[in-house]
Amino acid sequence: QVQPVESGGGLVQPGGSLRLSCAASGIIFSSYAVGWYRQAPGKQRELVAVIGSGGTAVYADSAKGRFTVSRDNAKNTVALQMNSLKPEDTAVYYCTVRNNYSSYWGQGTQVTVSS
Repeated sequence: QVQPVESGGGLVQPGGSLRLSCAASGIIFSSYAVGWYRQAPGKQRELVAVIGSGGTAVYADSAKGRFTVSRDNAKNTVALQMNSLKPEDTAVYYCTVRNNYSSYWGQGTQVTVSS
């Protein structure tokens, strides 16, 4: 069973930065797209950023200019660098690894932006 694992969450002050990581094994990682989603209390899960198998990245408007997604296929990891964090970025962040046939979700990592 493929189980992506997120790490790097925590508590940060407004304006600060965090770097999340998503690791997955048991698949040909380079052939999968990886998406980052988040879910704040009382809200629906929403897309933050996606990076395709070829490295093309797409961002939600809320992430553009502040977040950067990158992948290291040699390490089977995808990183989400989050800068200029705002209180409204507070949420559980999930990564999903997917191709045309299957998708796998991690358990999530909490990000709290607060002074």
